Amino acid sequence: MNEFQDNLPIFREAIGQTFFIVSISVVAGGLLGLLLGLVLYATRPGNLLASRPVFILLNVLVNIVRPIPFVIFLVAVQPLMLASIGTTIGTDAVTFALSLSAAFAVSRIVEQNLVTVNPGVIEAARAAGAGPVRILVGVLVPEALGPLILGYTFIFVAVVDMSAQAGLFGGGGLGDFAITYGSQRYNWPIVYISVATMIVIVQAGQFLGNFLARKALRR
Repeated sequence: MNEFQDNLPIFREAIGQTFFIVSISVVAGGLLGLLLGLVLYATRPGNLLASRPVFILLNVLVNIVRPIPFVIFLVAVQPLMLASIGTTIGTDAVTFALSLSAAFAVSRIVEQNLVTVNPGVIEAARAAGAGPVRILVGVLVPEALGPLILGYTFIFVAVVDMSAQAGLFGGGGLGDFAITYGSQRYNWPIVYISVATMIVIVQAGQFLGNFLARKALRR
């Protein structure tokens, strides 16, 4: 435990890095995924902005990207990282890749939840004169809000999990701290404390997500 106390400032920095990576990735990936999911839903055959070519293209793209393990995805998008943010290592690079990965996962969650909305709600909005964009944003999203919150909570947990791999690319965070100062030095208390901290973060996020989803479902 003395070694852990010696490394306490680094541990605190690692927690901050994890929060930075996760928060930016969830927000950026969540917004991009929401947009992509809305387009996927709207362009489905028979839907508001039906376009078979657009739907097929996006559907295939999501199906290709989603199953790729995050470590491989990190390597695959390095040219895009370099062109966009000018680096392929560090916290910014990992956050960029995580945001993209999260966006594709969120898009499918959004699409699947919107599909479950009662078609009668859409017809009622059309009859009231609402346009496609207003129906998507002002009707469909609020109707599916509870399940969407649960879906975003799932993504939050997945992003925390993937953020532990940030150390492979110099991104820091709790995963890097556990490996560098824990397992590589056979200091198992540091490993267990790092794991326990990540569990606390996940449980807090899950609790908040469940609470918000219940509030949305009761309205």
